[in-house]
Amino acid sequence: MGASGKTCAVTKPSILILGARSDIGIAVAHKFAAHGHPIQLAARQSKKLDAEKANLQIRYGVPVTLHEFDALLPETHAEFLAMLPELPAIAVSIVGMMGSQEGSESDYLLASCIMRSNFEGPANILSLLANRFEERGSGTLVGLSSVAGERGRATNYVYGSAKAGFTAFLSGLRNRLAKRGVHVVTVLPGYVATEATESIHLPARLTAQPSEVAERIVVAVERKKNVIYVRPVWRLIMLIIRLIPEAVFKRIRI
Repeated sequence: MGASGKTCAVTKPSILILGARSDIGIAVAHKFAAHGHPIQLAARQSKKLDAEKANLQIRYGVPVTLHEFDALLPETHAEFLAMLPELPAIAVSIVGMMGSQEGSESDYLLASCIMRSNFEGPANILSLLANRFEERGSGTLVGLSSVAGERGRATNYVYGSAKAGFTAFLSGLRNRLAKRGVHVVTVLPGYVATEATESIHLPARLTAQPSEVAERIVVAVERKKNVIYVRPVWRLIMLIIRLIPEAVFKRIRI
């Protein structure tokens, strides 16, 4: 209580969301804003988030800022961070691109874009944030990877290989920063019902909603989890897939 008897407002740490125009990015913004966190929304064509910015401010009464960000332009990342109103306490990378496996087999530019979007771009910006968080001695980095990275499969090995690299990157970053006051969370969602997957028939038991992913991220940050499967059943599924002998695995299509 202050001298006037009024309760002092508690300022919550700010959240940076990279890839904020995605369905999951917007859901994450709502979950953190509902907990009173100021939100920094970063994405390509960030002006398209004007309505969402107003919605978050009105609904939750938190400050919200928009920032132009392109994961595929690493030469702009340092300037992007310098232009933020403040260094965030928590950064969540939702950056990624599923693309088409069939298309990427015949179009090397598409394959390159998928790999850069899912590994190079998010790894570069999180590296810069990691250095700044380490200097400060605090912070949390969250990276959205995929169960597709746990074993290469014919149906999505270009996307999966990029996510495998990103998962390994996050693991190494977590190991490096563990004694520096900075925590790293790896998120493995499995199937998620988004605009990108709306044309695909997905099994309901294995498919999460964006709000479910966002809730799990908030909990993981609060409880300092290391690796989370949004739906725990994916942990068992991927364990089984990893244990299939290669002589058998190469003859099946899953």
